[in-house]
Amino acid sequence: MKFPLMTALLSAMALYGCAGQGTAAGNSSWQKLTFAGAGTATVLDKAPLAEAALEVQALSGQGLRLVNTQGKTLASLDAGYESLDSRALGGQWLISAVDTVAQKADLLLVSAAGQFATAVTLPSRPYPVDAACLFQDDGGNSFVFLISEDGIGEQWLVASQQQVLAEPLSLRTLPLPPQATFCAVDDVAGLLYVNEESQGVWAYPAAAEADTLRLPVAQRAPFGTLGDETASVAVVPGGVLVTDPSTSQLHLYRRQGEQWQLAQSLALPDLGDPEQLRVSPAAGGFEIAVRDDDSGEWYQRRVDWQAGDQGAEPGLPYVKAAVQSEPVRGFGDAADDPAIWVDARSPQRSLILGTNKKLGLKVYNLEGELLQSLDIGRLNNVDVRQGVVLDGQSLDLAVASHRDNNSLSLFVIDPLTGRVRHAADLPTDLADIYGICLYQPSTDKLYAFANSKDGTVVQYHIAADGADFQADAVRRWRLASQPEGCVADDSGRRLFVGEEDVGVWAFAADADASTEQHAVVMAGASLKADVEGLALYHRGAGLSPLLVVSSQGNDSYLVIDSEPPYRQLANFRVGINAAEAIDGSSETDGLDVSSANLGGIWSEGILVVQDGRNRLPQAQQNFKLVPWSAIAPLLREVSAP
Repeated sequence: MKFPLMTALLSAMALYGCAGQGTAAGNSSWQKLTFAGAGTATVLDKAPLAEAALEVQALSGQGLRLVNTQGKTLASLDAGYESLDSRALGGQWLISAVDTVAQKADLLLVSAAGQFATAVTLPSRPYPVDAACLFQDDGGNSFVFLISEDGIGEQWLVASQQQVLAEPLSLRTLPLPPQATFCAVDDVAGLLYVNEESQGVWAYPAAAEADTLRLPVAQRAPFGTLGDETASVAVVPGGVLVTDPSTSQLHLYRRQGEQWQLAQSLALPDLGDPEQLRVSPAAGGFEIAVRDDDSGEWYQRRVDWQAGDQGAEPGLPYVKAAVQSEPVRGFGDAADDPAIWVDARSPQRSLILGTNKKLGLKVYNLEGELLQSLDIGRLNNVDVRQGVVLDGQSLDLAVASHRDNNSLSLFVIDPLTGRVRHAADLPTDLADIYGICLYQPSTDKLYAFANSKDGTVVQYHIAADGADFQADAVRRWRLASQPEGCVADDSGRRLFVGEEDVGVWAFAADADASTEQHAVVMAGASLKADVEGLALYHRGAGLSPLLVVSSQGNDSYLVIDSEPPYRQLANFRVGINAAEAIDGSSETDGLDVSSANLGGIWSEGILVVQDGRNRLPQAQQNFKLVPWSAIAPLLREVSAP
């Protein structure tokens, strides 16, 4: 995998000291820098251009200039910019530039021919923009973070697959601390660093689907070693630099997992107000440049540094959702589990049934439009079986776990119209019903497996007497800890159950069978707890179904051969579909999959996943619809090691 930040740092080795800036003063002293061609203007900030011996400089009263290693100005732009950031982008360079007078950020392009152009225009913001920094993820997307000292942060998608978007897309808002005026992003580790002037520095996960949380990096005494004021930050491989004006020091912190340890402190030259901070690699370490806002002077020195672990997770391939459902009603954790109903007469009219665990059952078409709301209470999981013959009637049924009354809520789906009606609530003896899945070993038999948070699993036989339905417990056992997701292989007569903190188990599904459990995949390198939704993709005669598992702990999905030895065939994430303004999916609870030909892009089947963090823009949770044709190329042969 190629990491954009490292590319920029390595290419900058030819840049630092360019434009007549002077040379490093060694490992222990600072040296004043000069800038050829700048005249009497103060260089407010500078940004190297990756893979080219060029640099963009922001000059007081003169705007931007693009310079080469000899300090020759190749292009200029009249604007009042001060703070810069840069990333390589498809043979060009993306520049974020903050106008500190107008308190707004602009995004610019520097072409391969060395010309400035507007990349994309951000809408006017209802707050002052004090800082902007760029981020490129491992999915080929480019973002800009806007930072305000009013405690407001935003993340915008500005480019995808090396192409600038025609219009920027708002991804999410971030609650930031007050007095936040500097930021920097570590593309490798996926971390946004933000200062809080009177408190310290915080790290936020930068990925588009990341949780909104913050980690303390460096804090003022007595919680840390910083003085009364924290200013600029800069990323180094495996760590971060922090300026501490109140003690005239520059602190270097090494990242160790989710903690940062102070590795080195450097005395700053006699600076009245250290502002911009820039880093470039050097043999055995890196070089630091810092600007004094009072005098306008830049100083540089070299530091020995071994990067160590940079915190990068192994990259996974991405697929894109082609459609998303309307957001559910209710904020927070609301949407949970989908189930697919296939319209045998008109497959393109098939339905997605999705639970809103605060309200009830929602029914969507394949365009994601909400068709029905059956608000009967807190439904958690749902499953569907079609053509079930009960008391002489052929029925299409959906059954959901109802947490308000610990029952099995049964719904009948009209095969002609697709209308869904609530038919019954069948009581259970579970104290806290949670997950559910259906098992249909023959046309005229239907079972429901329901589980409870205490690990109990109960198999119920569902029967009908005219319009009345009933559920009778026929088998029960208990797992060591909390289960939820489950799926039954009707033809294989097997049940798969996810134990959230442990892994996936296989059981015999028949009512008179043993409850002996067999390990399918345990939480570890690929499967990250919580283990959530399970579903089976049926490949046809002679081929075992494929088990799809939600690996909630790392926002990914596993595809596993459902027959021993349970070979893993794919591990992927659902990423951004910029063309359709659909975000990826994360923190997925339930999912379902069908191999039925539903027409068009769904001709090879469909995967539906719950999205725990619905963004682009930020909204309530929903469901993402992914064509199986996007997943099929990722599958390895069953015999693959």
